[in-house]
Amino acid sequence: MPITEVTTVKPVAHGGDLSAVRRCYPDAPEPWIDLSTGINAVPYPVADLPTEIWSRLPTRQQEQALIEAAAHRYGVRDPATIVAAPGTQALIQLLPRLVSRSRVAVVGPTYDEHEACWARQGHEVGVVTSFDDAANADVVVIVNPNNPTGRLLPPAALRRSKGLLVVDEAFVDLLPREASLAGRLPANTIVLRSFGKAYGLAGVRLGFAIAERPIVDRIRDELGPWAVSGPALKIGRRALGNSAWLQAAATRLATDRRTLDALLVSAGCEILGGTPLFCLARHADAAGLADRLARQGIHVRRFAGEPQWVRFGLPESAIEFSRVAAALA
Repeated sequence: MPITEVTTVKPVAHGGDLSAVRRCYPDAPEPWIDLSTGINAVPYPVADLPTEIWSRLPTRQQEQALIEAAAHRYGVRDPATIVAAPGTQALIQLLPRLVSRSRVAVVGPTYDEHEACWARQGHEVGVVTSFDDAANADVVVIVNPNNPTGRLLPPAALRRSKGLLVVDEAFVDLLPREASLAGRLPANTIVLRSFGKAYGLAGVRLGFAIAERPIVDRIRDELGPWAVSGPALKIGRRALGNSAWLQAAATRLATDRRTLDALLVSAGCEILGGTPLFCLARHADAAGLADRLARQGIHVRRFAGEPQWVRFGLPESAIEFSRVAAALA
């Protein structure tokens, strides 16, 4: 059987791989503090799940309950314009396969998987530094708020796009609803929402695409039946319906972010931006700083294209903050 050819693209480096960093720093103290991802370190509490969630196939009714909870949380009027997927990354890899070969502009620097996935499917991909520079592209991809810079464009600015617009809102959950395009979706737009980051449950693997019904139907067809596991459907529905927990998390994270920023400034860093879940800083010796932290069992995110950048997620507790403060000092 012939296999469809794809363009070879260099794999993207990600944070969160503690097994690799442990091999590099075998003498570092345990437990490691992983600040290399933008994931809430205090997760939504997962209650006991019924046995049949694990032993039976997910039902359409369970999926619909999750979709309705997501529609309510994201301010989407028509639940039929939402499709659930096993993580936003699955959607990022799927979308380039649904579009004929096009000129794609990715507004960057940003999450590298967007550029890699479109290029892998043979699209002509260019990275531009501003949304205005993408005006002539057939497809425009933007992460809003951006990872790692935290740049946030208002929805009104994004509505000027003429081609297919893909907006990755993975880090918007802790911002006011007005920051999202999901509630007032322009035509020819796909909004991606991540569940695992704000709720601290990345291992659940759950994400959503919000778009016009023909696009959503096409994505659902490509994902196939039972794309989202029964436990993910149950956990996602519970969490998305718990407004009080999300508000409390937002309040705590805002306080923790101020604390982290102050620690980084005192250590000689310049704060460049970020979101409620991470901080991007510049340091003259970022490599040395990351090495010193790693020797103390603290993993942070470096960027090959920006050697002075370091991204810090937020520590989980006062004990972790104390370790980070001591290592920075």
